[in-house]
Amino acid sequence: MLRDEPHSVESALAKVLSQARRLPPQVASLTSALLGLVLAEDVYADRDSPPFAKSLVDGFAVRCQDDTSERRVVMEIMAGATPSQPLAIGEAARVTTGAMLPAGADAVVMQEQVEPAGADRIRLLRQPRAGENVLPQGAEMRRGELILSAGTVIRPAEIGVLASVGKTAVPVYRQPVVAILPTGDELVEPGMTPGPGQIRNSNAAMLAALVARNHALPRYLGIARDTLDSLRPLVREGLKCDVLVLSGGVSVGPLDLVPQLLQEEGVQLLFHKVSLKPGKPLLFGVYNDKLVFGLPGNPVSSFVGFELFVRPALRVMLGKSEPHLVYLQATFAAEFYYRTDRPTYHPAKLWLDEGAWRVQAVPWLGSADLRALTRANALLRLPAGENRFVPGQAVQVLAIDPPW
Repeated sequence: MLRDEPHSVESALAKVLSQARRLPPQVASLTSALLGLVLAEDVYADRDSPPFAKSLVDGFAVRCQDDTSERRVVMEIMAGATPSQPLAIGEAARVTTGAMLPAGADAVVMQEQVEPAGADRIRLLRQPRAGENVLPQGAEMRRGELILSAGTVIRPAEIGVLASVGKTAVPVYRQPVVAILPTGDELVEPGMTPGPGQIRNSNAAMLAALVARNHALPRYLGIARDTLDSLRPLVREGLKCDVLVLSGGVSVGPLDLVPQLLQEEGVQLLFHKVSLKPGKPLLFGVYNDKLVFGLPGNPVSSFVGFELFVRPALRVMLGKSEPHLVYLQATFAAEFYYRTDRPTYHPAKLWLDEGAWRVQAVPWLGSADLRALTRANALLRLPAGENRFVPGQAVQVLAIDPPW
């Protein structure tokens, strides 16, 4: 039996995270589809990088110990070529950026720092230092060296490093499959013209985008009508996925059938109310190792509920080391007043101003006003009661689309 009083956001999130589990690894090909996923094992260098001493500039490879400023140019080495001979006393080799240095060379003089001194001869305009403009063999990584640890989030740089050590496939923690199930007799699909009393189903598309942005795999189940016969088979299908996210049907009205049906299908409900605006009638439960979220049907409520609870759970399942919400401290750019009976997450615009975070609430008509989120990239965290802010006053902000 669930308690009647709402959970705080913090206690509700703690319950969610206590049930979220990292998914098992699977091997994935080295493509851009790896972006945002997490390595499941350590990666080691298979060879030195660079595999030879190479030039960092276009110029002339020389021996620093030679005491003459004039050198005879005995060969030209392009990137990808192999030197034909070592450098002897008084010799130089023309090299391009990335070219292998010949044996004996220990510096590269930029071509702007030499002048012609006759046929196949150059004069150095200054004495080079050993190691100048040279990247030694193994300077970036040595064969057998640990270069990426398990738990690393894969970004474009990591993809490049994996390619450089010949990893064409790597084990990553599996992406959660998230079933999306909007409910309501009033819903029609976006391509349809709504009839009297109907609205287009915006939540499914929005939730699918939120799932994809968090590197999980959305699976849309279609619209469930407000009957047990319509809802039951779709819920059963959704419970085959790692996560089931419903929107609508979770409050206390006569057609809010989701809590009853979930319990009939064996879902253990862990909470059904959160002291939160928008999104108080938010539901969370577990079914074996599956997570079930019932988000309110109003679109801003669904959005906020996803950001506060579903997103952290997905981060755990993906193997990310920091699943918790990160709040920034920002100062108001203008006066703001808002009265609320419970903690509220209000759409806002966040930006950097001379190295400090500044924020401004955007006009918002409430939980049905999805358009307000198109003008926002953050949520103000406002306590219950009267909130009066003056310019320069600090407030906690949850970035939902960080401006960096």
